[in-house]
Amino acid sequence: MANLRLSLIFCAIVFAAGVDAGHIKRHRFSTHRGPCLHHTASTRHVTTSVAVTTTHTSSTHTSSTHTSSTHTSSTHTSSTHTSSTHAPTTTASIINIVVPSATKLTTQAAKPLITSLVPNNIKAGIAGGDAFPYLKDHIGWWYDWSPNPSKPGKPIPVPMLWGNGTVDNQDAQRLKAFENLATVPAYVLGYEEPDCPSGEGSAGMSVEDGVAKWESLIAPLRSKGTKLGSPSMCKQIDETWLAEFQDRISTPWDFTAIHINKNSLDGVKEDIDHYLKYGKPIWVTEFACVDGRWPVLQVNFDGAILTRSISSYLKDFEKFVPCTNQQTINNFINEIVPYLEEHPNVYAYAYSNGLGLGDVWPLMNGNSLSESGQTYLAAISKYH
Repeated sequence: MANLRLSLIFCAIVFAAGVDAGHIKRHRFSTHRGPCLHHTASTRHVTTSVAVTTTHTSSTHTSSTHTSSTHTSSTHTSSTHTSSTHAPTTTASIINIVVPSATKLTTQAAKPLITSLVPNNIKAGIAGGDAFPYLKDHIGWWYDWSPNPSKPGKPIPVPMLWGNGTVDNQDAQRLKAFENLATVPAYVLGYEEPDCPSGEGSAGMSVEDGVAKWESLIAPLRSKGTKLGSPSMCKQIDETWLAEFQDRISTPWDFTAIHINKNSLDGVKEDIDHYLKYGKPIWVTEFACVDGRWPVLQVNFDGAILTRSISSYLKDFEKFVPCTNQQTINNFINEIVPYLEEHPNVYAYAYSNGLGLGDVWPLMNGNSLSESGQTYLAAISKYH
């Protein structure tokens, strides 16, 4: 048994050496670092990092804790958060295993019919205004998480009611500014991730509070011609907040605003398919290349027999590692943009340019477009 233990420890060290380094993202999850994994076919396998705990008669698994998030904007709308992590136990190791990718869904090639829900008849947009001067001729809309985004040019600025005004002073100022909108906007976005705790880049609202603010501040705009966007969820396909919210409001939203933080086309499809259940057109108000839903590998010993199995998958809100490899990010952008352009139920999408997404994903590098920004510009320029 001693030899077996030494062998396993050696293997764990060897496997762990293959794990690449990455960065902590703008949202809530503490995590081991890892690269973006790119896969598209149902028959293809990907190598991914997993948490492992070894025991003799029973097995447990480790999961990641919450970390920080940061939003930026071109104006005064950034929010910064403090991260906290927990040290791993001495029995946990990170190794690479091969797991099958998600089932590949059929790409739908059709254009939306309700053109009033496509800003300026251009789907592409950006979340955050830093790259606006470089992209403005090829995007139809943009926003910066504030009630009053303002940039010169054709792209439509879309205001947001970020939260209920109770998170901090900035949230209170945003609420006051939204209450005093000077003009009737063409579109408006609901709350920023009310289904995750406040203080981590999310509004952290109860459904009851969400309904109250919706009915008093957002719903009246609909009768004036504004198209209403739903609150956007933090937990992606693991969310439960929005269904109850939909049941309780008297004025429905016109389009469902969603966030996609995935590392593959299959993951993007999975998120979109989940939100189609609400029966509305989709606006992807943030998308980024992020590792998530990592498998938890269970390793058991039964005498001299070693067995391994994937016991579960971490949920979307339990682990969050931004992609850090430039080529895989470029591939992700070049695959996702055509899919979103051609999807008949996606009416708008925005590249997320918030902080905390590592050093490779952001659109800007200093005062000019990064390689990722140039890749996004080239991708959307084929359509607009």
